[in-house]
Amino acid sequence: MQQPGGMPSPPPAPLDGGTAGHLRLPPGHTVPAPAPATVLPDVHHAGVAVLLIGPAGAGKTTVARYWADRRQVPTAHISLDDVREWVRSGFADPRTGWDDRSEAQYRLARRTCGFAARNYLANGISCILDDAVFPDRPAVGLGGWKRHVGPGLIPVVLLPGLDVVLERNAERSGTRRLSDEEVATIHGRMAGWYGSGLPIIDNSRHDVATTARMLDEAVTRSLHSPPQW
Repeated sequence: MQQPGGMPSPPPAPLDGGTAGHLRLPPGHTVPAPAPATVLPDVHHAGVAVLLIGPAGAGKTTVARYWADRRQVPTAHISLDDVREWVRSGFADPRTGWDDRSEAQYRLARRTCGFAARNYLANGISCILDDAVFPDRPAVGLGGWKRHVGPGLIPVVLLPGLDVVLERNAERSGTRRLSDEEVATIHGRMAGWYGSGLPIIDNSRHDVATTARMLDEAVTRSLHSPPQW
């Protein structure tokens, strides 16, 4: 574009002042916190945003995809790992350890997932996100997701036994497969969700369909009586 007189217009300034090279995403519409319901809502037809939490090997992605596929309203599945792996050259592989680069890529992926969720919700499409959120880092984990998506986000924890997640992890490949020591450490930290007030599903002995039904029940209870988090 040109200004009057033929002079070119200056390019728009980055929203962050240009110091980091990143543009802040527009705020969009966050999902509001639901008011306690007097009648249990029909979860199959309700517009919701769900965060499925669990360690590596818990089956989060499989359950989330199955649950989203079979809902009676439009529902999107947003996987943090899928978005994080959009970075090809320069990908911070979690198997090489945790550093500032890994932290930055996880934060960027969470913001991107949150923006996508708000966009879907603003257009009448429910969503389920999955992430390994640690209870001992509330500001980064649940606090971050609440900022990105909104206070109406429904967190549910998927936490099978350690033997189960170790077995499932052994079947994975690429960057999704972690060492047994890492899996055990992550699983141990996830045990901190007990006593948090969040709904917890132990799917050690349940197939995907049964676990999805249990997820429906947990979401229904949360819509009726939102957990304090």
